[in-house]
Amino acid sequence: MRTSIRTAGVLAALLATGATGCAGGRTAQDFPPSPADLTGKVRLVAYTDCDELTEGLRQAAARNVTPWGFGENMLFAARSDVAAAKEATSEQPSHSTTNTHEAGVDEPDLVKTDGNRVITVTRGVLRVVDARSRKVTGTLRLVAEDQSWAQADLLVHGDRALVLFQGGGIIPFGATAKTGVGPGGPRYVLVDLSGEPRVLGAMTVRGQHVDARQTGSTVRLVVRSQPAIAFPAPKQNEPDKDLLEGNRQAVLSAPADAWLPSYDVESGGASRTERVGCDRVSHPEQFTGTSMLTVHTIDLAAATPFGSLTPIAVAADGDTVYGTAGSLYVTSNPRWWAARPVDVVPIPDASAATPQAPPERTEVHRFDVSAPGAPRYVTSGSVPGRLLNQYSLSEYDGHLRVATTSGAEVFGASPGGSESGVYVLDAGTLAQTGSVTGLGRGERIYSVRFMDGLGYVVTFRQTDPLYALDLRDPAAPKVTGELKITGFSAYLHPAGEGRLIGIGQEASGKGRMLGTQISLFDVADPAAPAVLSRFHQEQSGSEAEWDPHAFLYWPATGLAVLPLANWADGGIAGSAALALRVGDREITKLGVVSHPRQPARSDFAPADQGIRRSLVIGDDLWTLSDGGLKVSDAATLADRAWIPFA
Repeated sequence: MRTSIRTAGVLAALLATGATGCAGGRTAQDFPPSPADLTGKVRLVAYTDCDELTEGLRQAAARNVTPWGFGENMLFAARSDVAAAKEATSEQPSHSTTNTHEAGVDEPDLVKTDGNRVITVTRGVLRVVDARSRKVTGTLRLVAEDQSWAQADLLVHGDRALVLFQGGGIIPFGATAKTGVGPGGPRYVLVDLSGEPRVLGAMTVRGQHVDARQTGSTVRLVVRSQPAIAFPAPKQNEPDKDLLEGNRQAVLSAPADAWLPSYDVESGGASRTERVGCDRVSHPEQFTGTSMLTVHTIDLAAATPFGSLTPIAVAADGDTVYGTAGSLYVTSNPRWWAARPVDVVPIPDASAATPQAPPERTEVHRFDVSAPGAPRYVTSGSVPGRLLNQYSLSEYDGHLRVATTSGAEVFGASPGGSESGVYVLDAGTLAQTGSVTGLGRGERIYSVRFMDGLGYVVTFRQTDPLYALDLRDPAAPKVTGELKITGFSAYLHPAGEGRLIGIGQEASGKGRMLGTQISLFDVADPAAPAVLSRFHQEQSGSEAEWDPHAFLYWPATGLAVLPLANWADGGIAGSAALALRVGDREITKLGVVSHPRQPARSDFAPADQGIRRSLVIGDDLWTLSDGGLKVSDAATLADRAWIPFA
């Protein structure tokens, strides 16, 4: 399950509209282990052998197991020289790329282009479209039609595409019931694009997909897993203390393989099952033993990318990934804004009457990915509060900046007790260097953007304070300016020198959302941020509010495009792509692109009629939905071609 910015935004939207969860019977999910406090504790320890690993993990897990098990602590959830030369040719038209957090670090998405080809994966089918002829030149079904619901993303390098199926239980297209399909976790399929697309190999892991990043030809896949321990079945009316003791004994007798992550590899016509070796597992000084983070490395340029895998693992948890050219950060939120009660853990003392909340801290783990091959686990640390998404993190000039909210109004929290802050950590040790706190008291963070030595934080409850921060002195970060307007920005995008675009919602004075709002901010003077122009579309929402991959900004012409769903009578009345022109001082509406409506079908997971992505190739604007690709004139939005997906 992808637990990055997409899911984060959906959950935030649920809570913003008043979604709540019901506290039914107690389950393991209701009582996650308390997170480790890693503040200042950066000593790294690697296991010397399997005996040491087994004993260390047993003891840690036994201290953190509950009468109901471990709980679910997650959110509910390369190229050849020839290909390189081909990519470097001057024949490529200018084109946009996936809207990513850091330049040079690619992120998985539904569509990729090199200017000559458009490669998509929708409803279990990979398609290659020639940008000049606007024809589908290759099609490859990767899962059966009845599994078209399977969420998938792409990473592409030269003539290799890696398709990331994030959910478990994906059965390869054409497989029979007798075919082994791996341990039922996320599945990563390598596809050759040099001719008619064909599968070169695949890897299926036991665990949950967290996220992935790509630099050059190297892909890093982050997966988290929990120990595979069979706890004794509870007896009728069995006391909690007896349940707990039985679970502890099960943990203390579990073998090393219960923790060591496993994965199945299909390559060269053969299949094999592998596990992370004991010598490839490390842990911070404090850890719970209830989860494991694994980083797999795949070189898309290698002759046999799945031939020799050297994953590393850390005894830690994680749900958010942030990557730079040299570092990969994985963080774990202690308690999320989830629409269900997960805010208490049992007190170890069986005589205590009520549970208590765990520490509200976010763990941060850093890996060095500056060299080819397997990454190196560097250090761990933690900060107060919890993140919104990956944009809450930024590495700059040897430091990591982290923006978090503490005490937000989630189930059981005191009203009005929240506040946000930015913490500056030394990237080498993750020890705190400085901080600025007290932002947005009684509110929570809705968006963050760091730009070199400056930062911008939006908090919201009824109005939207945009805070400008000076972070150039890591030991003394400070707020330099504040702007209050109605509504909020859920995503912030740089738009040239001294300009910032905000994508979010307009809101009433009481905080009621009124529809999509795009704002242009003047941030040239950090002491006096100002709003220059705003565009408001009533009764609407955009996927770009929670997934920045859905937002396109083309600086050459100031073109900005985002999906827009119009709401009426409690449902979606229509979906299209809104095109705007962002000038130096104003936002103007260019027009709307829509796709032909597809015939209604009675599928278990019908096609999404909405436009999901947009990109620019030359003077063409391409828009993608489950129904197909549309090509429009990027200046006038006049129709140029419709490429249906049969």
